[in-house]
Amino acid sequence: MSTTTALPTSTREIRLASRPAGRPVPENFRLSESPLPELQDGQILVRNLYISVDPYMRGRMNDTKSYSAPFALDAALDGGAVGEVIASRAEGRKVGDVVVHQLGWREHAVLDADATAVARTDLAPASAFLGALGMTGLTAYAGLLKVADFKPGDVVFVSGAAGAVGSLVGQIAKAMGASRVIGSAGTPEKVARLLELGFDAAFNYRDAPVRDQLKAAADGNGIDVYFDNVGGDHLEAALAELNVGGRVAMCGAIAQYNATEPTPGPRNLMLAIGKQLTLRGFLVGGQRQHRPEFFEAMSVWLADGSVRYDETVVDGLENAPRAFMDLLDGANTGKMLVRL
Repeated sequence: MSTTTALPTSTREIRLASRPAGRPVPENFRLSESPLPELQDGQILVRNLYISVDPYMRGRMNDTKSYSAPFALDAALDGGAVGEVIASRAEGRKVGDVVVHQLGWREHAVLDADATAVARTDLAPASAFLGALGMTGLTAYAGLLKVADFKPGDVVFVSGAAGAVGSLVGQIAKAMGASRVIGSAGTPEKVARLLELGFDAAFNYRDAPVRDQLKAAADGNGIDVYFDNVGGDHLEAALAELNVGGRVAMCGAIAQYNATEPTPGPRNLMLAIGKQLTLRGFLVGGQRQHRPEFFEAMSVWLADGSVRYDETVVDGLENAPRAFMDLLDGANTGKMLVRL
C-alpha cells in the first residue's frame, strides 16, 4: 500500500439542494462536507484537480426518466473529473498518477481503480483529458465521422461552434478535408475565434435570422452535414439548407434545456423526405468503441497544431454551480472547467 501523510478524512462536495424549475439558480445547490470511506483493496483516493460541468447535467437535475439516471436530492452531483492519486490499495495505480473518473463536483474521491483511466500527461495537460482528449473530443470525432458519416469535400455546419464540442468538430472537419466549415456562435468575440481556428465562415446567431445567415455563409452551395448542439431555429435553418442526402448528427439542444413547456419541432421537417435526409441522435456512451482510433488521431492533430482547444476555467469548488449556470448561458469559449 502506498500512502501520503496527512490524508484527508472528509471532503467538500456540491449537492443538489432542489430541482430547478427552468433555469437553475444558486439555491438549487448546496456546498457540504462528507466523510471519506476507508480505502478497500482495489481502491484509490484521488485529489481532484479539475471537474467538468456539461450541458447534459441539466437534464439529470430533473426527476424524469432519461438515458442517464437523475441526480438524487441532497446527494453529491457527479460528472467528469481528473485528479491525482494520493493513496492507493490497487495494483496498476500508484501515488502521483493522474486519472480520469466520474466522481466530480467534489474535492476528493474514493473509488475503484478500474473505474478510472490514466491520463497521458506526457501528451497534454491534465485538463485536456476532460476536453479534447476526453469524452468531449470523442463526442466531436465520433459524431462527425461515424454518426454524420462525414466525407472529404462535404460542407459542414456546426451550431454552438465555440463550445467544447463544436469547436473541435469544425477543426476535425477541416483536418479531414471538408470543402467548407461554417459555425454559429453568440458573440462577436466567439465568431472571431472560430475564424482563428480555421472555420471558413462564422456568424452571430443574435444578429439576424439563422436561416438567412446560414444561407449566405453556405455561399449558395447548401450544406452536406449539420452537427447540432442547439436545436430550435438552428435545426430548422439547417433543414432548409441541407443538400439531397444530407446528414444531421443530433448531439444536443441547449436552446431547450431550461424550457418549462414542450418546445415545437422544426416547422419544415417534411423537407427530410424529399431531400432524403438522415437525422440521427447519438450519445457518446454508444461510441466508446471508437476511442482508440480517436485518441490516436487527436494526439497527432494536437501535436501538429491541426486542432487547438480553448478552456474557460473557474477557480474553486464553491463556484462550480455558477460555472454550470454560466455554461448554460453561453459564457464559455471552449470547455468549461472548474479548477480545485
